[in-house]
Amino acid sequence: MAEGTIMKALSGFYYVDDGASVYTCRGRGRLRHIKMTPLVGDRVRFTPSLDGSPGTLDEILPRRNEFFRPAVANIDQLVIIASEAVPVTDPFLIDRVAAIAQSRNCQCIICINKCDLADGQKLAGIYHRAGFPTLRISAETGEGLEELRSLITGKVSAFTGNSGVGKSSVLNALDPGIALSTGDVSQKLGRGRHTTRHVELYRLSCSALAADTPGFSSFDVDRMELARKEELQYAFPDFAPYLGRCRFQDCAHVKEKGCAVLAALKEGEIEPTRHQSYVRLYEQAKAIPDWERG
Repeated sequence: MAEGTIMKALSGFYYVDDGASVYTCRGRGRLRHIKMTPLVGDRVRFTPSLDGSPGTLDEILPRRNEFFRPAVANIDQLVIIASEAVPVTDPFLIDRVAAIAQSRNCQCIICINKCDLADGQKLAGIYHRAGFPTLRISAETGEGLEELRSLITGKVSAFTGNSGVGKSSVLNALDPGIALSTGDVSQKLGRGRHTTRHVELYRLSCSALAADTPGFSSFDVDRMELARKEELQYAFPDFAPYLGRCRFQDCAHVKEKGCAVLAALKEGEIEPTRHQSYVRLYEQAKAIPDWERG
């Protein structure tokens, strides 16, 4: 039995890298019985085949974290790609993904792509003020890519974002050798066409591991996992200076009197779109009973 990392999952096959070779494997039935789905990024024990047929994926080693949209595990950071050009990214899409990452103790980097077409200053300002590492980049001109490269070097990063913002184009610009397929954006619909159909982890020349993931839509985001309503406040780092300072200990930070978060919002210390996203997520989380979460 050997150990390795799942680099790609596709049609029931898992491609496992042990540092020297990549082996095609199928999962053992016991993984289905314990309802353990292998994810890209998983460290696993596997048995290579000696006759050229697929080997067996025997055991998934303990995870540091896991995500199901995108379907990855053991990630150091999520690189959220957004845009102020077509398609224009709704801040709520960023906030939902960032909140999930924060709840998994996973760093987020916000990258506003296509700044050669639209400067991205508005979106960049929101997330810079919220305390996230935030870059304005262009896969077309190379602007900001050296700074991004320095932030991902030596780490495992998953690139995510709504369809059409240029995740694959950014990865190609960082390392042309991986040659990912890219697609055009529909000018009529204002959204991208899915070109990445599966999650795959790539070794970049800058000693980074980077996962390209399928783009998501607003519908997909509404199906993403949620933190419990009581825990959601901790997934917004820009709320942190004000937590524990409200009049009521169980303050929801939605409309309560004496709320320190709402006072900071009124004083311009918290971006309005960030609080709007929080309220939207809070109401969604409140509607899900704990028993339904499993």
